[in-house]
Amino acid sequence: MRIAIIVIDSGGIGQAPDSADFGDSGANTIGHTAQAVGGISLPHLSTMGLTQLVPILGTNDQALKGVAYPVHPKARGKDTLAGHWEMMGVTLREPFQTFPQGFPEEVVAALEHQFGRSLMGNLALSGTEMLDRFGPEHLATGSPIVYTSADSVLQIAAHEHVVPLATLYDWCRAAREIMQGSYRVGRIIARPFVGVPGGFVRTANRHDFAVEPPWPTMVDNLMQAGIKTVAVGKISDIFSGRGFAQTIATTSNRDGLEKTLAVLQASTVEPEFIFVNLVEFDSHFGHRRDPQGYARALKELDEFLPQLWMALGASDQLWITADHGCDPTYSGTDHTRETLPWMAWGPQLTGFAGAPRQGLQDIAATLSALFQVPAVGHGIPAQALLKLS
Repeated sequence: MRIAIIVIDSGGIGQAPDSADFGDSGANTIGHTAQAVGGISLPHLSTMGLTQLVPILGTNDQALKGVAYPVHPKARGKDTLAGHWEMMGVTLREPFQTFPQGFPEEVVAALEHQFGRSLMGNLALSGTEMLDRFGPEHLATGSPIVYTSADSVLQIAAHEHVVPLATLYDWCRAAREIMQGSYRVGRIIARPFVGVPGGFVRTANRHDFAVEPPWPTMVDNLMQAGIKTVAVGKISDIFSGRGFAQTIATTSNRDGLEKTLAVLQASTVEPEFIFVNLVEFDSHFGHRRDPQGYARALKELDEFLPQLWMALGASDQLWITADHGCDPTYSGTDHTRETLPWMAWGPQLTGFAGAPRQGLQDIAATLSALFQVPAVGHGIPAQALLKLS
């Protein structure tokens, strides 16, 4: 048996019970994306059950052949770590620290001491705006561009022709050591870029330096039980490299899909767990409030799905879910708290649309039941994914 989970990074499907607590009432990433572009046809996602979970302009209901649930996330955060950790059984009860006004003077001083250079920026602003505003000066001075967002992150941007990648990564490691205690943030993110003023482009050499989960996750338990674990995309960074026998870097959503297909086609190891993140949904289209790009990415995923289905063995399953929302039609540029999809496809599964799941940790509980390994967290297994023909 092999289970592959693809995370549509930011693929929310509408208001969650606690959306108002996060200031995100009315957000609906996938539904609003379809409306904003005048409709989008996603027949394969519909077959998996997406239209059972959220109305999608331009997509007619298809015969349900997958298992689909709406999920109400429980972690006290709407960031990458909170979502992915909850899927693996670790539900955050306290959010990571955020710095909406920028980082305090003592943090800036400590960073500058470690880097041996002055910083510029120190704002809560989108990455593209930061590059437009500070990129030209960075080219002249080599000073790193430091910024944050509504998420618990410290991001460091540097031009690859000005600051070697190895140096940028060293700066991030130093920042990871500094950002502890009352300054503890979920992730330090290296944001290398290239180009010239007016045409700066972030590269695929991004690297996340995340805090480690506070206790073993379902991935750790799977690996300890002898199940091969494969991370595709930024998944390994999210778990600080813990629990994965193989890590595969990606350069785009398409590259992530193709590498996932290659793993499924080439794999001779069973049992196996494959965990995939498609980050461009969030980084390129959600945060940049680009519904047209988001719609194209959804269409690309939908059209690729039949290839993944064909690569599944008789007892395999492909799951699709999301870690949070990032409605490209919403105000601001940050993540949105939303209900999330959980869809599954497999040769032995019977079409079923279920009631809302109360937490992403049900994913971990279901993995525990399927692979017969110790559980993490307090999730409840999805019985429709256990009733195999």
